[in-house]
Parts: sequence; C-alpha cells; structure tokens
Amino acid sequence: MLFQPGAAARRSFPPDVRPREVWAWAMYDFANSGFTTVVITAVFNAYFVAVVAGNAVWATFAWSAALAVSYGLIIVTAPLLGAYADARAAKKRLLAITTLGCVAGTGGLALAGPGDLAWAVAILILANFCFGSGENLIAAFLPELARGRRLGRVSGWGWGLGYLGGIVTLGACLAYITWAQARGHGAEEFVPVSLWITAGIFALTALPTFLILRERAVPQAEAGGIAATAFQRLGATLRQVRSYRDMERFLVCVVFYQAGIQTVIALAAIYAQQALSFSTRDTLVMVLVVNLAAAIGAFAFGYVQDRLGHVRTIALTLLGWIAVILLAWSATEPDRFWIAATLAGICMGSAQAAGRALVGYFSPPARRGEFFGLWGLAVKLASMLGPLTYGGVTWLSGGDHRLAILITGLYFVVGLMLLAGIDARRGRKAAMARQAT
Repeated sequence: MLFQPGAAARRSFPPDVRPREVWAWAMYDFANSGFTTVVITAVFNAYFVAVVAGNAVWATFAWSAALAVSYGLIIVTAPLLGAYADARAAKKRLLAITTLGCVAGTGGLALAGPGDLAWAVAILILANFCFGSGENLIAAFLPELARGRRLGRVSGWGWGLGYLGGIVTLGACLAYITWAQARGHGAEEFVPVSLWITAGIFALTALPTFLILRERAVPQAEAGGIAATAFQRLGATLRQVRSYRDMERFLVCVVFYQAGIQTVIALAAIYAQQALSFSTRDTLVMVLVVNLAAAIGAFAFGYVQDRLGHVRTIALTLLGWIAVILLAWSATEPDRFWIAATLAGICMGSAQAAGRALVGYFSPPARRGEFFGLWGLAVKLASMLGPLTYGGVTWLSGGDHRLAILITGLYFVVGLMLLAGIDARRGRKAAMARQAT
C-alpha cells in the first residue's frame, strides 16, 4: 500500500479513521486527474480544434465557450449540492453519480469525429461539470479525515497522488499514441482510444474510494423538500457569511490567485508554442514535467504547511507564482522557460493542497459541504475569469502573449495582498464556535 504511516502520522487522524481510508480518499485525486491532463490540457483540446471543428477560425472560442458553460453550471449548483449533501449525508452518493457522469462523458467524447461539433460540445460540458462537482464533493471529506493543522499534510497527500495520477494516465496515452503513430494511425484513430484509456483508468482507480471511504455525516432533520432544504441551508450560510470574515476574505483571495493558476493550466502550452516555438512533443513532455513537479510540491508542502501554518504557506506559494510569471515573461530561450515550468509545477501542487486545507480549517463541521461548495464556486469563477483575461489581452494587443502572461501575474499580486488580512486562528475559532448552527 502507498501509505504506511507511523505512530506520529496516525495521530493526524481522528480515532475512527484508519490510514487505509485516508489512502482511499487520496486515490480519488489520483483517479480523476487523468481527465484534466488528457482531455483539458494535453490531447483532446487540440483534437477538438483541429479535427472536430476542422481548424475553423472560431474553433478555439468554441472550446473556451464550452468550458465556460460547464464552469457556469458548477458555479450555480455547487453551493446547492453542498447544502443537500450536508442535509442528507449524501456526499458519497453524489460523488458516485458525478464520477459515473465524468467517466461516461470521457468515453462519449471518443465518439466525436470530424464535424461532430454539437455532440462534442454537449458531452464536454457534461463531463467537465461532473468532474468539477466531484472535486467539491471529495474535498468535503477532508475535515472528517484529519485534525486541525494536520489538514495540510493529508491534503498534500491527495494533491500529490493526483498529479501522479495525471502522469500515469498521460504516460499510458502517450505510449499508445507513439505505438499508433509508428504504424501510420492518424489522430482520428488514436485520440478516441486515448479517451477510452483515460475513462478506464479513472473508473478503475476510483474504486478504492467507494469501497473503503466512509460517509461519516449524519442526516440533519430539516423541514421541507430536497430543494427547499438546500436553499434554506444555502441562504443561512450566505446570511451568516459576515460571521466568518476570514473565510469570506479567503474566498475572494481564492478567486484572484486561482485565476492566475487556471490561466497557466489552460494556456501554458499555447504560450510555449506561440512565444517560444515549442513542438508538440516538447509541449507534452512539459506537461509531464509540470505534473511531476506538482506532485513533489503537493507532498512536500503538506508537511511545510503543518509547520509554517496555512496562511504563511499559501503566501510562500504565491511569491513563487510571481517568480514563475516573471521568468516566463522574460524567457527568450527554452532553458529559462523550463525552469519556470518546473517551478510552476511545484507552486501549483503546493497552492492547491494548502488552499483546500485552509477551507477545511475554516469550515464549521455541520456545514463542510456548503463551505467546500463555496470554495468550488470561487475556483470555477477563477477558471472563467483568468483565461478570458488572457485571451482578451492577446486579442486586443494583436497576439502579444508575453503581455498577456505578465498581466496574469497581477492576479497573484492581488491574491497576496488579500491574504495578508487573513487570521487563521480567528477563522478557526469562528468556525468552531458556530459548529452547531
């Protein structure tokens, strides 16, 4: 088994949590990471533009618009799904539904060929919506599995395994693609098979989560039907948000710094090709390197976070992100950009793990699903805001990608400024004082 914690590590867990259950929780991050790596970042996005949309002038916009619609749906539904999950103790049940939706959607994308634009867009929206909703639901289990400051370590395990999962899935796909190309197969033949590989790995490696991870939440007796209960709880959270002022400020902070991160995730490959003339092979190798560095960052900074504290760790990663942007902006040769890409991977893994842990630290036990739903809302809003800003700058500047990446750095600067006003102890005290509300 990947985790064999000693006595000190076991004290990170509540008495009823077994180490293998933490491993099973983290394996979901391993399982679902192949979707973003293969579908969103490295393989299907280019296939969508070149084959499905036939390299039309509007092809990239169609891709971006489909993703924006899926993120918009998540923004609308995430707090409601979280409220329902808390009220009905249904996190695991809802996670199973979203997992099936994403796996089926990934397989469904394999059926998209030349001209199948409507099908590809519809299935992409479904798959990405299910993926994002599942992210929120699996994150809501975190505070049940780890205590206080140890949240950072356990969150880091999850993110670290997640990036390793992306490497495994992309590596399997690239091995098949290399084999297929050597035999003269074209993209219309090897990309669909790659999607089936991705769907299969997702389904197989998610099984430990559903077989081992327990639903510890207790259904909460509330009047009204399902929708009424969800809206009542969401309304209560929004009315009380000023009582959680550190959580409120952190969510705004998340929107800004995640806008920068999501821009790098979505557009780093485009920047490398447009500004530095990377080949397709160079780009795919870069994605593997970034994922490996992100896995190292997530694992390492989980322990750093337990020592430095949540807020200081996030501040350190944001300073790292600012350095990444400056390195990428000033790079005129591949060597400097490779340094930036490696540092970006380390910062990506550490920032994601630290942010998720801080949300858990600020969450009242009775409202974890809702608070992680709000966190998911903030991340998805950032996923729309950042890439749209980058695209708008390149459009208005006549294709100046260097200017676009430099402006992206402002999101990290604003995030760092907002982070300075957050008091982790005060936020935790407010959460625990209202745990019964």
